[in-house]
Amino acid sequence: MYGLLVRGYWLGPVRQLEAERKAKEQKKKLEDEKKKAAEEKASTKKTSKKGKKTGRSKGDSKKKRKDNRELRSPICCILGHVDTGKTKLLDKMRSTNVQDREAGGITQQIGATYFPMKNIEKATEELVKQTGKSLNAKIPGLLMIDTPGHESFTNLRARGSNLCDIAILVVDIMHLLEPQTLESIRLLKERKTPFIVALNKVDRLFEWKSTPNGPIRQSLKNQAGYVKQEFDTRTNQVIAAFAKEAEINTCLYYKNKDYKVWNSLVPTSAHTGEGIPDLLWLLVKMTQTFMRDQIAVSYSDLQCTVLEVKKVEGLGTTIDVVLVNGILREGDTIVVCGLQGPIVTSIRALLTPPPMREIRVKAEYIKHKQIKAAMGVKITANGLEHAVAGTQLLVCGPRDDIEDLKDESMADLASILSRVDPSGQGVYVQASTLGSLEALLQFLEDSKVPVSGVAIGPVHKKDVMKAAVMREHREEYAVILAFDVSASPEAKQMAAEMGVTIFTANIIYHLFDMVTKYFDDIRKKRRAEAAPKAVFPCILKIIPEFVFNKRSPIVVGVEVVEGILRKGTPLVITDKNPHLDIGTVTSIELEHKEKTEAKKGEQVCIKIEQNRGNQIILLGRHFNIENPMISKLSRESIRLLKENFKEDLEMEDWKLVVKLKKTFGIIGKA
Repeated sequence: MYGLLVRGYWLGPVRQLEAERKAKEQKKKLEDEKKKAAEEKASTKKTSKKGKKTGRSKGDSKKKRKDNRELRSPICCILGHVDTGKTKLLDKMRSTNVQDREAGGITQQIGATYFPMKNIEKATEELVKQTGKSLNAKIPGLLMIDTPGHESFTNLRARGSNLCDIAILVVDIMHLLEPQTLESIRLLKERKTPFIVALNKVDRLFEWKSTPNGPIRQSLKNQAGYVKQEFDTRTNQVIAAFAKEAEINTCLYYKNKDYKVWNSLVPTSAHTGEGIPDLLWLLVKMTQTFMRDQIAVSYSDLQCTVLEVKKVEGLGTTIDVVLVNGILREGDTIVVCGLQGPIVTSIRALLTPPPMREIRVKAEYIKHKQIKAAMGVKITANGLEHAVAGTQLLVCGPRDDIEDLKDESMADLASILSRVDPSGQGVYVQASTLGSLEALLQFLEDSKVPVSGVAIGPVHKKDVMKAAVMREHREEYAVILAFDVSASPEAKQMAAEMGVTIFTANIIYHLFDMVTKYFDDIRKKRRAEAAPKAVFPCILKIIPEFVFNKRSPIVVGVEVVEGILRKGTPLVITDKNPHLDIGTVTSIELEHKEKTEAKKGEQVCIKIEQNRGNQIILLGRHFNIENPMISKLSRESIRLLKENFKEDLEMEDWKLVVKLKKTFGIIGKA
């Protein structure tokens, strides 16, 4: 008989089946319990993930921790086209007048202004009363950066965009989207920077009734029906332009239901201050609601950019910087990019302008032992004379390798120096900041003007001596282009003696115009000098029925088979051996009207005059109508063509030059 041993007890055959049934049930129960536990575990994981996604469960505690973090002042850039009113808008915010002091009213460098929260709360007081939506400010204030709007300052604008957390894009309601507006949008898109559109100059609408410094909705209520209608029409045109030209959805900020999908339009007036409370309110709300991670203070990660290098009476050479993140302390060892190598020095003093004043404007400075981000700061220290504006400032910590920091600080300048022509030939360029220097270099690169050397700061005698070297190579390159920097009297005197031209301007557009005119004049002069000797390639076929005179001057009708025929072109018959010189083209006519040139396919009448004293060449005796007439090229004429008339010839014409070089036995490069 079979039995079953369970837990040490022997069960006889009678109880064997029952014991087997119970064992199976127990096994099934254990399996069910395991399965249930596994399902519960999976369900918990799913709920946890869902909680993170929707901001519940574990995400709730994380969010609470985020709320307790210290927030820095967001950095806000103001961008837009020339004359849209960027600086004027900032002036109205802080009740100053920087714009009128700038050359031509155009911002040439980036300026920083700090707006404390108490000033923002005061400015938005009326708006909060009307809407009932309080600020609940959790940030200490706003740091505004005014960037140049004109196209040449793409690089300077790019540096500003690198600094900023959020941007104000100023658009003129009367002019829609202009070239620099689109350029600014491209920069903001590239850096994924959120922005608010300030729809400026609403006060220019016909018969607009101003409400100084008032909320924009209050101003709109005070307008006549036809003014509101014009406002709606122009606003809709701006919305359509953003959709068509920039592929961006926009709407008026008080109609915006989803700030992540739609960009807000805030109507403003830089003259009357209307809409400025709305702009400040929206900036604070957006930054502290959607950008908490970005503006959370990080004291370990220092980010600081040099905006400008200045000599200040009583302080010596100082640097204006924007502290984006971290802390700067008096006595810190800093590393800054310098024209003559990296600068290692200690901070002697940390100075800030009074709140609501711009760092570029002279004022009584406030001294600090330490400064937290974000802030515009003036730093005084030894050895800053050759510091380069537009580069990063690094602080040397106890664990940092000073040599590594030196290499890192010089990276920006290295990219600039790579643009200097390796041949050593070209113009000499000087500017006040790295950004404006890069803008100048980009313009010269586009204009195909080589650069022999660069410098940042005023023009001195040593700079004139460097530029004077070019007189031995290419006289037209003995030029110094100086933007927003002065030339010392000694330098000007030396330049006059050595034949060096110094172009100076405070507005970069004026400098561009000067340079363009200078090189255009040189080009015209060179072309005029080269014209008699530069021979254009051409092959001519005589039209039999239009032979008017067979002896000097030969007058015949011809068709330009290939190339370009110009006045002064010497013609030869290459079918003869040796080649037969038949004279020089002195006149080209079409329908009794004088022409300077004839191109491929054209039929014209030409007069060919022969050199006196030479054998008289007769058409019909020395050469026939069937013989093609070809322009006589030489090595010298081809060289002059390349140097002065390259853009006048098409690819087909250059191929003809190559073909005729073989005909005339010109070997190698001309």
